[in-house]
Amino acid sequence: MAAVGAGGSTAAPGPGVISAGTLEPGTASASNLKHLVLFLHEAVLVQYVDTLKLAVPSLIYTLQNNLQYVAISNLPAATFQVTYQLKILTTALFSVLMLNRSLSRLQWASLLLLFTGVAIVQAQQAGGGGPRPLDQNPGVGLAAVVASCLSSGFAGVYFEKILKGSSGSVWLRNLQLGLFGTALGLVGLWWAEGTAVARRGFFFGYTPAVWGVVLNQAFGGLLVAVVVKYADNILKGFATSLSIVLSTVASIRLFGFHVDPLFALGAGLVIGAVYLYSLPRGTAKAIASASASASGPCMHQQPPGQPPPPQLSSHRGDLITEPFLPKSVLVK
Repeated sequence: MAAVGAGGSTAAPGPGVISAGTLEPGTASASNLKHLVLFLHEAVLVQYVDTLKLAVPSLIYTLQNNLQYVAISNLPAATFQVTYQLKILTTALFSVLMLNRSLSRLQWASLLLLFTGVAIVQAQQAGGGGPRPLDQNPGVGLAAVVASCLSSGFAGVYFEKILKGSSGSVWLRNLQLGLFGTALGLVGLWWAEGTAVARRGFFFGYTPAVWGVVLNQAFGGLLVAVVVKYADNILKGFATSLSIVLSTVASIRLFGFHVDPLFALGAGLVIGAVYLYSLPRGTAKAIASASASASGPCMHQQPPGQPPPPQLSSHRGDLITEPFLPKSVLVK
């Protein structure tokens, strides 16, 4: 593309300068790939200290994923889905401790409600709520869920702190997480099943059900990114509630799971707590004000000669939303 001079005349591009219009498609793709490789080399290898910061959450996320498989192997799917919502509680506590984030009274009340609901579900499970396979150990499953929720809360808040303290994009941070996670996963695989993998091959045992789980996890990670970009916490709360309902229905149909009044009460408390916690701050204050005025109305008369007090804006931009899920496409 020719350059335009000050007097309006055009000048041909100098030697060694390739105009945009003369680039072949293959040349443009090669140039983009080269720039991508150079960028990744600079961001991942040259700035290795920044990359090493992601080793901690990556190790914790790898541990968390394995704990989830231990938990789901020892608990009914519906019980696991309800109990795993404790990650909201752990994430909130670590946010207060590590990020100095403040929670409203409604959010604290919803966390207490959440803990109560999970405790009721676990009491129902410990009391022998319905038949279960002989190889399931509810105690091991509960311990795995609690450890997974603690690791999820800490890693999510730590990852958020790294994102806010650096200029790297969330996509770059997820790439760094993926690199460490893949390396750590392979090391764990070699340590636990190295001999079997060497004898039978890496993809031995990859049934259609296993591939379905892999694709579902990958799709879920991408879906989290879409939710973070286009949705809000209220919609995420509804999605969490729907997942509990669907898990319960699927457990009834596939595994003969029995829903008694105690489980229904606990699951209902958890669903309500998730919804209340995800309400924006402005809505929470409005609910608190409405309940206060309903319990004890107080009428204030404006003194004569004074202007009325300013009205609060009801624009949605004034609402402050507290995130309860890490904004990561690899973290769920």
